[in-house]
Amino acid sequence: MQQQRRPRRTSKGAAGPAGKGWLAGLTPYLFIAAAVGLLLLLTYVPAVNMIWYSVNEWTGFGPVDEFVGVDNYVRVFTEPEIFAVFGVSLYYFIASFVQMAIALYFATLLSFSTRFSNFFRGVLFFPYLINGVAIGFVFLYLFQPGGTLDTVLSWVGVADPPQWLGDASIANYSLAATSVWRYTGLNFVLFLGAIQSIPAELYEAAELDGANRWQQFRYIIFPGIRRIIGLSFILAVAGSLSVFEIPFIMTGGANGTATFVIQTIQTAFNFRQVGLASAMAVVLLIIVLVVTFMQRRIFPDEKVDLT
Repeated sequence: MQQQRRPRRTSKGAAGPAGKGWLAGLTPYLFIAAAVGLLLLLTYVPAVNMIWYSVNEWTGFGPVDEFVGVDNYVRVFTEPEIFAVFGVSLYYFIASFVQMAIALYFATLLSFSTRFSNFFRGVLFFPYLINGVAIGFVFLYLFQPGGTLDTVLSWVGVADPPQWLGDASIANYSLAATSVWRYTGLNFVLFLGAIQSIPAELYEAAELDGANRWQQFRYIIFPGIRRIIGLSFILAVAGSLSVFEIPFIMTGGANGTATFVIQTIQTAFNFRQVGLASAMAVVLLIIVLVVTFMQRRIFPDEKVDLT
């Protein structure tokens, strides 16, 4: 009896044509090559160019004029008209904490069973969907003399309201309040999504133990969303230093409302000092990176055990 011969099993590397093994290993890199190439082309190469311009004197036309080393950086920290704009960022930085507190309050409130919760969620998030230019014009008419805000105040007996945008001592408060109105919805969605990711069993166990809403917030919600709060803090610092749309549209940087970004743009395109403006942009980038590093050191990502 002739024994039937079974086909020989080939090894994995010899299963296909020559070179198929290394091609399969190369495939993941081919998929990300386009994304990495665009990232290098549109982000890192311009960043390197910006650093190069920051150590040169350049008007923005033709080749760079003169290598000046760190002189542009020295000017950023020694010229009062440039360094003083960091003070304007403090208004937005403090306002961002107000914004986070409001967002956290409503996110916690609407995470529980509440009537018309979906409606209120939409109302809170809607301002973030509006274009920044439109918001600037809306609040420009709101704050103008004899505008909507002055009319409402006259109904309650305020006959001589301040110049909300014309008074240098008040203008930044008005602009920071506008920023709070616009960006509270973003923090609200981040906090609400983080709260809803907490297992419902923890709330049920807390209710069985007699915990009230405040105790649930303190021992369950706040520890559970600490990472999102840290992320919001980084976004708040970066956002307060890079505010542009609202003050540029509403005041154009007048009355002491020029932010660091507005000052940078005016330096580059109005005064044709691209080298100095590049140094200002590099300083802004370094500040954001340092703050981010400090936040990560002070509030590291730790695994939170809520059980």
